[in-house]
Amino acid sequence: MDIVDISFISQKALWATFVVTLLLGAIMQRTSFCTMGAIADLYVMSNLSRLRQWFLAIGIAILGVMLMSSFGLIDITKSIYTSSKLMYLSILVGSTLFGLGMVLASGCGSKTLIRIGGGNLKSLVVFLVLGLVAYMTLRGFLAVIRINALDTFFITLNSNQDLPSIVSSWFGQSRASAHLLLGLIIGGSFVLFALANKSFWTAKNLLAGLGVGLAICAVWWISGYLAFVAEDPNTLEEVFVATNSGKIESLSFVAPYAYSLEWLMFYSDTSKVLTIGVVAVLGMVCGSAIVSLITKTFRWESFLNAEDTANHLIGGALMGFGGITALGCTIGQGLSGISTLALGSFLAIPGFFLGAYIGLRYLQMRLAPNPCA
Repeated sequence: MDIVDISFISQKALWATFVVTLLLGAIMQRTSFCTMGAIADLYVMSNLSRLRQWFLAIGIAILGVMLMSSFGLIDITKSIYTSSKLMYLSILVGSTLFGLGMVLASGCGSKTLIRIGGGNLKSLVVFLVLGLVAYMTLRGFLAVIRINALDTFFITLNSNQDLPSIVSSWFGQSRASAHLLLGLIIGGSFVLFALANKSFWTAKNLLAGLGVGLAICAVWWISGYLAFVAEDPNTLEEVFVATNSGKIESLSFVAPYAYSLEWLMFYSDTSKVLTIGVVAVLGMVCGSAIVSLITKTFRWESFLNAEDTANHLIGGALMGFGGITALGCTIGQGLSGISTLALGSFLAIPGFFLGAYIGLRYLQMRLAPNPCA
C-alpha cells in the first residue's frame, strides 16, 4: 500500500499556485485587467474593451471547468459555490457593498494586489483594512451580524445550486451531459460576445482574457486534482490539501487577505500553515512587482488628501465585509464562482455592477462644481 505524503502534496500545490499567480499578476499588471475599470469604462466612456476582457475570461473559465469536469479531473460540486443552500440576500447585499467599496478604494481585491506590486501605498492600506474587516466578518463581531441578520434568508434547493445539477434534477438526465451542454452554450456565449468586435482582437486584450481565464482553471485543477487526496491517512476521509475551506477552491481575494494576516500574526503557531489562498496573494504581488520594475513603471504613490484617505479606508472596509458576505469578490464570485455555473454567482454579478454604479455616481457628484459656491 502506497504511503500518502500529505506534506509533499501540499508543497507541490503551493508552488504550483505561486507560479500560476506570479504569471497572473504579471499579466494583469501588463494588460490593465480590472473589473472595476471595466465597469467604469462602460459607464463613463461607453467603452467595452475591458468588459470584453472580463467576459472572455469568464467564458474561458466556464469552458475549462466544463472540460476538466467532463474528463473527471475535478468535482466542482464540492466547492463552496455549489451547495444546495442559496443565501440570496447575503449575496446581493454583499456584492453590492463590495462593488461600492472597490470604486472608493480604486480597485477590487486583485487590483489592490497589482497596485501594491506597482508601488501604491494607498493599496497597501486598503489591503490591511480589507483583511482586518474580512477577518472580523469571518470570525469576529461582524460575523455575528452577518449570520444572524443576512444569512438567515436563504433557499434550500433539492439539488446543488449549480445549473447542471438543477437541470439534471429537473429533466432526469445525467449531470455530466447537462454540464457539457450548458458549459458550451453559456461559456461559448461569453467568448463570442467578447470576440464579436474585431477591434478587440489585440494582443493585450486577448492575453488578458485568455490569461485570467486559464489561471482560474489552473487553480481549480491544482486544488481539485493535484492537491486532492482520496483517503487522508490520519482521518481516512477525502481531503483537499492546502485549502482554507477544506473544499476544492480557485482564486478569490477577500478571505485570503484575512488568512494572510492571520498567518503573519500567528506565524509561530504551527497550526497556521500556508494555503493556496495565502500563496496566491503573494504570487500576485510578486508578479506585478516584477513587471513594474522591468517596464520602469514602478512608482511610489500615496494619498492626495483627507477625503482620498477616507474613501480608501471606507472602500477597503466595504470590500472586506461585502466580499465575505457574498462568498467572494469580482474574482471569487465573478470568475471562479461563475465558472461553476452556480446560481449565487449569477446573482452576485448584478450586485457588483449596481454597487460600482452607485460608487461612480457618488464620485461624479463629489467632483461636480457646487452651483451655490
